[in-house]
Amino acid sequence: MPELPEVETYRRFLDDLILHQSITAVEVRDAHVLTTDEDTLRRYLVGRQVTATRRLGKNCFLELDNDTVLALHFGMTGDVGAYRDDPDAPRFTRVALHLADGMRIAFVDPRKFGRIRLAGSVAEYQKLKKLGPDALDITWEQLQAALGKKKTLLKPALLDQRITAGLGNWIVDEVLFQAKINPERLCNTLTEKEFKALHAAIQLVLKTAIQHEATYRHFPASFLIHAREWDDSATPGTDKHRFCPRHPRTEIEKKYVGGRATYYCPKCQPVPVTVHEKPDASETS
Repeated sequence: MPELPEVETYRRFLDDLILHQSITAVEVRDAHVLTTDEDTLRRYLVGRQVTATRRLGKNCFLELDNDTVLALHFGMTGDVGAYRDDPDAPRFTRVALHLADGMRIAFVDPRKFGRIRLAGSVAEYQKLKKLGPDALDITWEQLQAALGKKKTLLKPALLDQRITAGLGNWIVDEVLFQAKINPERLCNTLTEKEFKALHAAIQLVLKTAIQHEATYRHFPASFLIHAREWDDSATPGTDKHRFCPRHPRTEIEKKYVGGRATYYCPKCQPVPVTVHEKPDASETS
């Protein structure tokens, strides 16, 4: 599933190709991915130029010179591509924007869970979808204000796009690993120091992923992602990727938290002990 780092890579790709180019045609090969109807899309897009590209969480936006934006959400399998001639169109191209220089920009989506729609502005779209601040922009103070009083598990809370936009499943696991916080901690038990560590980890993980264009095998050996994907590229020919980079004898464990597969280090991220746990019978005898 395209996460924030992939979508940022898509945005930069689009920025290089489409900026200040006139759109000469909108080719719809499969209207299933459209939330705005074809006729309206063509009326607002054809003859217009893209003045800027933006991203909010997992959403990419093309700002047009008529004060509207084209919002792209990539669903589970969405991608973008570029080509000039029909035979070279990427497989599963659903919509293509034809540009004045002959280039065509493809919205590619094998499973058709992605969506394309017009919006008045990024802010309007953000309000409509109830999205929080972008994960790269949110401050630790905002995190603490949003989560500090919640009596809910931390991992599902971080996945809530209303809290902050752009954190997906593997990213949250990585963030919590880097911050050394257990995914089952209750939000309201985090200290100010831990919220600062959480924020720093979000920045580290997202910036590292963007730097490597979301190619996970290129991530540092200190990242949990290698254990999650059972990827030995950081430690070739060994099984070290299955173990904690900080504690080579501690194997990374998997469990389900909030219904999502979750990877963590039992030593770096110890399971929290809550005040609601009953004492063992032997301790009270």
